Amino acid sequence: MPKISVIVPVYQTEKYIERCLNSILNQTMKDLEIILVNDGSTDNSEAVIKQWIRNNEGKVKIQYLKKENGGLSDARNYGVKQATGKYLAFLDSDDYISPNLYENLEPYIKQGVDLIKFKMQLVDNQTSSKVEGPIFETCTGEQGYEKLCTKERYLDPACIYLYNKEFYTKNHFEYKKGTYHEDFGLTSLIILKAKTFVSVEEYGYYYWQSEQSITSKVDYQTQMKKADDLLQHYDNMLKVVEKYEISKKSKELIKRYYTNAILLKARDLEEKELQNYIKQIKQRKMYQNIKPNSLKQILKRIILQMSIKLYLKMR
Repeated sequence: MPKISVIVPVYQTEKYIERCLNSILNQTMKDLEIILVNDGSTDNSEAVIKQWIRNNEGKVKIQYLKKENGGLSDARNYGVKQATGKYLAFLDSDDYISPNLYENLEPYIKQGVDLIKFKMQLVDNQTSSKVEGPIFETCTGEQGYEKLCTKERYLDPACIYLYNKEFYTKNHFEYKKGTYHEDFGLTSLIILKAKTFVSVEEYGYYYWQSEQSITSKVDYQTQMKKADDLLQHYDNMLKVVEKYEISKKSKELIKRYYTNAILLKARDLEEKELQNYIKQIKQRKMYQNIKPNSLKQILKRIILQMSIKLYLKMR
């Protein structure tokens, strides 16, 4: 059994996939399995992948899977079902990892920790920037979530966690197909379910920011879909955490975390859609999730209950 199955969904990344695969091949931990899921790419990705496999035959265990396009969530879920490793890792095909990332996480792998969080760096052709956040030794998922919730800039990305496969599959975790913000919809639920959780100061994941991804604008129909998907994730979260045996405080934390993200998304909507979005927020009584513990927060909650637009102007 490999120590880690690295699941790499591939879609239209012919320029970057070789760099991504080389970063796995060059890991100082060699007991790995690569699961490549070609999610219906129409560019030259498949040719690049097949040539890379030929060039590196016998150097690393690899499964190459091809399927019709179903989106990132579907590709990840598909890869998980084929994984044979003790741990699962997700790596986007335009990103890459440092050579000693997995070896540096091995002490926690040996302990069988449910969930291991590490750090990312934002990179482009000229610069790199470390994304800092809380680090802590092994604790429960609830304890870790409380530490991350208010101070972690990037809590959601699936790719900066290592998942104990037995823990992951036993709890039937799946990314919701056909939605945006799939990481947002699942990561918090995974954390709160973990019996053991650690966050380490290992800046081993390189999140590639191409010039195109930075400058391109998302069309408005997509923005509307993203806003609606956030509400779907919120509704699903309420159903799931109701079944979790976690503290009242943890349930309040996750509701607040989701609510804040949903409120901020309102800034991307135009007047007609914004009115409907606000209506949806009010129907869910999300203002109740903002727990005031100071005079300033009490005032903010009152304003939120009266006017979401005014509340957003105060942030």
